[in-house]
Amino acid sequence: MTQTGSSTGSPGKQMLSEQVYARLRDAIMRGEFAPGDALKPQDLAREQGVSLAVVREALVRAVGDGLADRLHNRGFAVPAFSDRRWQEIAEARRTVEPAVLRLSVERGDVDWEARVRAAHHRLARTPAFTPEEGRYYTSAWAEAHRVFHRTLLEGCGNPVLLETFDRMWTASELVRRWSAYRDPGRDGAEEHRRLEEAALARDADTASAVLLRHLTLTADALVDDPARDG
Repeated sequence: MTQTGSSTGSPGKQMLSEQVYARLRDAIMRGEFAPGDALKPQDLAREQGVSLAVVREALVRAVGDGLADRLHNRGFAVPAFSDRRWQEIAEARRTVEPAVLRLSVERGDVDWEARVRAAHHRLARTPAFTPEEGRYYTSAWAEAHRVFHRTLLEGCGNPVLLETFDRMWTASELVRRWSAYRDPGRDGAEEHRRLEEAALARDADTASAVLLRHLTLTADALVDDPARDG
């Protein structure tokens, strides 16, 4: 009761909510909650030793980041594989990102080329999976992956387009992890190598086509074989 009585804007409560959100986000990303699992505020509050108000604040943030759904009269849950939003996000990315990459290839300078090469080198040298981080790819690889894709697009020189990319990337982080788990035979490293090669060769047509297929395969892994769920 004492915790819930604190001011919603107090630094202590905000820090606590940040910590609870970070733990919840990591647990969802590591697969500790399966797609469709309920996220019960009472259970989370008891497990983490915090108030319901703090947990609810963290859950609302998780909903905003695409990591949870708020269900009418049924609380919170991890999104399901079948959630229509994943295909909507995938459609948006397939529409926007290849077009931005085309601009980037046409406008990028030598510094952009160097950044693309460095970002790809880092991605290629970062282990994607380690036993201590669970069944999904590592947070270090996830960040290297994000930096590579964003660097490819930065040559466009348009901050509004890059902000759009940032929002879509955050919204699709969970689905990328699920997709990689459900399609372990996919050669993502080769896809990234081809992206770098086409971009640095200033071949906008090939780069856009490779990126389009790259994004399509990520979305397809969620729908082509429902028997793989869980």
